[in-house]
Amino acid sequence: MLRPQDTSTRERKSLTGLWEFRLDPTRAGRSARWFADSLPDAVRAPVPASYNDVFADATVRDHVGDVWYQTTARVPRGWEGRRVVLRFDSATHRAVVWVGDTKVAEHEGGYTPFEADVTSLLAPGDEVRITAVVNNELSFQSIPPGIVEDTPQGLRQLYFHDFFNYAGLHRAVWLYATPTTYVSDVTVVTDRHGSTGLVRYAVQSSGDADHTVQVTLRDAEGRTVATGDGAGGELSVGDAHLWAPGDGYLYELEVELVDAEGATLDSYLQTVGIRTVEVRGIQFLINGEPFYFKGFGKHEDSAVRGKGYDDAFLVHDFALLDWIGANSFRTSHYPYADEVYDYADREGVVILDEVAAVGQNVELAGGIFGGKSYVTFSPETVNDVSREVHAQAIRELVARDKNHPSVVLWSIANEPESQTPESREYFEPLFALTRELDPTRPVGFANFALASHGKCLVSDLGDVLMLNRYYGWYVNTGDLVAAEQAWQTELEAWATEGKPIIITEYGADTVAGLHSVAPVPWTEEYQVEYLEMNHRVFDRVDAVVGEHVWNFADFATMSGVRRVDGNKKGVFTRDRRPKAAAHLLRRRWTRDA
Repeated sequence: MLRPQDTSTRERKSLTGLWEFRLDPTRAGRSARWFADSLPDAVRAPVPASYNDVFADATVRDHVGDVWYQTTARVPRGWEGRRVVLRFDSATHRAVVWVGDTKVAEHEGGYTPFEADVTSLLAPGDEVRITAVVNNELSFQSIPPGIVEDTPQGLRQLYFHDFFNYAGLHRAVWLYATPTTYVSDVTVVTDRHGSTGLVRYAVQSSGDADHTVQVTLRDAEGRTVATGDGAGGELSVGDAHLWAPGDGYLYELEVELVDAEGATLDSYLQTVGIRTVEVRGIQFLINGEPFYFKGFGKHEDSAVRGKGYDDAFLVHDFALLDWIGANSFRTSHYPYADEVYDYADREGVVILDEVAAVGQNVELAGGIFGGKSYVTFSPETVNDVSREVHAQAIRELVARDKNHPSVVLWSIANEPESQTPESREYFEPLFALTRELDPTRPVGFANFALASHGKCLVSDLGDVLMLNRYYGWYVNTGDLVAAEQAWQTELEAWATEGKPIIITEYGADTVAGLHSVAPVPWTEEYQVEYLEMNHRVFDRVDAVVGEHVWNFADFATMSGVRRVDGNKKGVFTRDRRPKAAAHLLRRRWTRDA
């Protein structure tokens, strides 16, 4: 699915702004056909944004079930004779969409886009009503999973992940127009041979008009460096300027559909970063050079907006990544907004791209969050239906992000149960699917401590080992001497697997401004010494090729006795002020700069 864009043949119209909005706690709106007229008893809500924290109302924040959004838009007169598409960049966690009285789309999964051809339902120059019902309920058949309990006080959502279940229209909504014969997909795979860059492309098109495909590759200055004909082929770029960490150099591939007279029917622009990714022994190589990941697990999270995309936070977060010396991050624990990947491409920041499979470990959730005891993988819980939902989420992730040079690895789960035969049976086909979809990138998952070395039955399926460990916090709390010894022992055991190891989580909750002479948990001093202990361990194990602190910034979670105003493991506060640990990391990560 291609992004909407403005070209010589295409045009887009953003529908962001204030939409009509209302809760539907009894789910009456579907049978009452709220989509068929102006939304009754509505208030205004911003799009994009999570709805939870926008209103000064606990009922809205903790709502479980359907919410309704509605807006009207004027279709540009210039779109006469064009194909018109309605696109939602995301709707968390699922949505049904109507244009006028007609249902046009239904989508499962809260973090990837979906769209519908609505050409026949509107007329250029006219106003159109667009309605979406968005549902935030999580079940064992959703990604991520959860349980909805029907209590005397109303519906209550139990979920197994440690971040707040923000919901709504978190990203942009678009109307866009293309020609009736149009480019429907572009796939780019890059390689290099000596100093020559290779760009393999595949173009899919739709529509009835006879056409051929022409492609033109231009450098950052707009000079043509290669051309090609046909729906697939390979372009050679002499003395190619490679995309590399810290050097986000991008070429631009123009794809044109041309008729028999040579007229352009459609034009689409695809950025291209020429680079290679390879796992070789215990090394992770980018452009044939060993790469060491320095950065964070992040969240799309900010005050008031929740998970709503925000340009200001995008630019500021990347500025902080640059200031601290980070070169990478993981999209924990879901695909982020398209704009994040575009920015990472241009900034030369490396991404571990993660699907929204977090919380598939009810033993962990019950232990931390006080939930009921369930078996993770069974016919009644996470089952074959769940796996197909998971598989579709992977398909949509790869389809959306396959052309981003910043994306160097697919992470298909975070901290799932992975020490049981059932987990092996569940994940093996998902690893195979991901490699079938994209054989050019490594695949992994973030392993949790319950599946330690020798117990995990899934880690051999990954190309890299990704470990989330909290020695000195959840284990050996406050005893960094014992934590260092235990962590060293486990990490050396993992190193015998002969694969590169990325520490994808390590961190300690820290209250900004809390200090003590002796480092004790929750103080800034303890967070500093905790990180220093981890770094000593990493530096002694050659197989460690990366360190991602958990977390970049403090973030919101569900209520609980272990979470006071959210998770405090950030090295920045939620409003992006540095704790002492940020300065420690800056010294470590910029010492060779």
